[in-house]
Amino acid sequence: MEIVLFKIRTRADIDEAEYERTFEEMVGIVSEVPGFVSIDGYAAEDGTEMAVAVFESAESLAHWRRLEEHVRTQERGREEFFEAYDITVATVSRHYSWDREGGRRPAFGEAEGPVDGSLT
Repeated sequence: MEIVLFKIRTRADIDEAEYERTFEEMVGIVSEVPGFVSIDGYAAEDGTEMAVAVFESAESLAHWRRLEEHVRTQERGREEFFEAYDITVATVSRHYSWDREGGRRPAFGEAEGPVDGSLT
């Protein structure tokens, strides 16, 4: 599993409606990429944004990176929307979930079976 953290600082003079439209268009395109899992967006009080995208594999992420429309939109983002950005790509070695109803459940990189509730 690959996680992409895309930290964005937008320019002060952008067309917000066009920026949002372009982002939604990219979400629609990436959603069709085999191996794409999810994307979530977050905004900080200072205007910084963070998108967290999840892909099943390095190959599925590479497919996304090479799509012509994505490449064109990256260039457009640098020209029209972004003051700065920072991208981090990380390979997940382990991931698990917890909720009140089901407790801790094994997920990616963890064997099925009883779990002791510890955080490690």
